[in-house]
Amino acid sequence: MLLLLIGGGNNYNCSYVILLSVFQDKALTQLIIRKIEDLVPEDHVRFCHICGTHEFAITRFGLRALLPPSIEVIAGPGCPVCIVPAGEVDEAIWLAQHDLTLMTFGDMMRVPGTKMSLSDAKATGGDVRIVYSVTESVKMAMREPEKNFVFFAIGFETTAPTVAAEVLRKPPENLSFLTSHRLIPPAMKLLLGTDDIQIDGFICPGHVATIIGADAFSVFPETYKMPTVIAGFEPIDVLMAILMLLKQMKDGARLDNEYARSVTKEGNVKAQTLLKEVFDVVDGGWRGIGSIPSSAYKLKDVFFDYDVRLKYNIETGPTKDIAPGCSCHLVILGKINPPSCPMFLKSCKPEHPLGPCMVSHEGTCNIWSRQIQI
Repeated sequence: MLLLLIGGGNNYNCSYVILLSVFQDKALTQLIIRKIEDLVPEDHVRFCHICGTHEFAITRFGLRALLPPSIEVIAGPGCPVCIVPAGEVDEAIWLAQHDLTLMTFGDMMRVPGTKMSLSDAKATGGDVRIVYSVTESVKMAMREPEKNFVFFAIGFETTAPTVAAEVLRKPPENLSFLTSHRLIPPAMKLLLGTDDIQIDGFICPGHVATIIGADAFSVFPETYKMPTVIAGFEPIDVLMAILMLLKQMKDGARLDNEYARSVTKEGNVKAQTLLKEVFDVVDGGWRGIGSIPSSAYKLKDVFFDYDVRLKYNIETGPTKDIAPGCSCHLVILGKINPPSCPMFLKSCKPEHPLGPCMVSHEGTCNIWSRQIQI
């Protein structure tokens, strides 16, 4: 149960090392809080994380209540389910309604499209199935060669390599992919270019960083002079990240890797190679935000046989990302917290979600609602 202050630190070595046995130690938590209080600036500061798992840890353990009032931690677009545009959900629904078997993760079932969800499509006769991995979808397609299957592939840089690996293995011809993968750093750049969002430091997602490496986030301190910390997911990880951001605000922006036990400078090179072999990086739509440059993965032309958008003339018509009265677009951007939405825990609840942020277990509204109801 020891906190070692080793000082200084370069761009990739954090200034603090925490022994693995102490990540939820109460005394150490109190020590870090005191150090945070020692560095609190006079002005109000807002730190932004980009990860549903970070939001869960912050909310579940009541970390906001432990911080001085002048330090605010907001949630950015870090829920992979929440940011899937309604138009891409509409595409999946169209496929399920036109004699294809649509496979996807369970969280996607209730995400609203323009007029209905995949759950609604299933209830009205569409063949929609829940799978837990892309590998399971491949096995399902092999078991039923008489059917045409589509895997609705969603997620950030953490899940895209698994899809890339299956594509390179040449899956059965009756399996296609509807890709909705997105990249985190471009969304962070968009936040910095949004005038009415104050951000004084980034808490970067550790899971994504294990794939793309610490280097991928160096642009934020180097180009934008933005304090930046890659963090793990235990309460002490998050508090340490906040302490490190405060220290950077005092000493100058740099990239600190608090999650050095899992994240390296270069990341998972094998996974990165898979991504480069299978996908092109293109502009992509984010629900309630719009198109973000170079923020989506698209199957390379050489894999056209597996791209369902090229195999079928999908017709979806006009789309609508946000339902009337829903504030998910403001929650996703960190402009408001869930209770500021007029529908939160009234007409929009986990058992009857109207917006995508209430659907997924990584959605900010869903996380807040579970803790409030507890």
